[in-house]
Amino acid sequence: MAKSESIRSITFIGCGSSYCLSESAAFSCRLRSGLPAHALAAGDLMLNPERYSSILEDTLLIAPSRSGSTSEVVEAVRSLQDHGPIAVMALSCVSDSPLSTMANVSLELPWAFDHSVCQTRTVTNLYVANLMLTAFLGNDEVVIADIQKAIDQGESYMQRVESDIRNVADFAWTNAVVLADGELYGLASEGALALTEIAKVQAHSYHLLDVRHGPMVTVGSDTLVIAAITGNGSEHQRNLIRDIKGRGATIIAFADHADAVATEYVDLAVISDQSLDVAVQGIPFIFIPQIVALTSADRQGINPDQPDGLVAWVKL
Repeated sequence: MAKSESIRSITFIGCGSSYCLSESAAFSCRLRSGLPAHALAAGDLMLNPERYSSILEDTLLIAPSRSGSTSEVVEAVRSLQDHGPIAVMALSCVSDSPLSTMANVSLELPWAFDHSVCQTRTVTNLYVANLMLTAFLGNDEVVIADIQKAIDQGESYMQRVESDIRNVADFAWTNAVVLADGELYGLASEGALALTEIAKVQAHSYHLLDVRHGPMVTVGSDTLVIAAITGNGSEHQRNLIRDIKGRGATIIAFADHADAVATEYVDLAVISDQSLDVAVQGIPFIFIPQIVALTSADRQGINPDQPDGLVAWVKL
């Protein structure tokens, strides 16, 4: 590993779910460590390494990956290493993967490996691993403590809310919108991806208030909206939820305390009932689109573990 004083930025790379997680991780890194941080799609980096040379100079490349074998990620790292020294950290859910053997430092989470094609447990664990890394970089003890709180309440939270989520989502919706801000936006993109992969529906993610700027025209009675609500700007968030409901959508809102949610306009308020750092709220939040996707797959008779046209990881 290059000496820490030579690292001037962090660059996260990934494909699909791992790229979505990289978006959240880069945002967290910028906020918490003070270091410049970027997220690059590994396929883009593989095809166009010279285009990003200014970003990659003196960077620490972090690659979160379920398999550690995805062609675009492995080939992108190999291409960069062929052109000069670069510090690489691999986060993978397989021991001794190709990516791990290429990295200067490898953190392996084999117990988090999803055997199904679509990722759920893997996503949550890689999100947490990324967040812990950024918290360590920023000496953010609050985030570390809140992660432990979220883990401690995990089983009871899932048991408490799963049935309600299934009941609300069990109808013939054909369009899904996932809304979240800041560090949760990349995770919202992963939620939309899970809905697309598992439930085979059109799903999109937007920043909360940004849905007004065009995408609102697609919201109607066939739309399921999943929104992460924070305690900030509550009046504007309340008005947005009111307007979305006015267009006939079904709304599931998540927050860490009930006062943040305009309960009169939502079909279900999922409350973690524990004050958590905004980024840590992503741990209970991502469970919602995952269960919604599973519910839709069950209703349609789709095997959620083996969706048509997908493989667990891409080999070019």
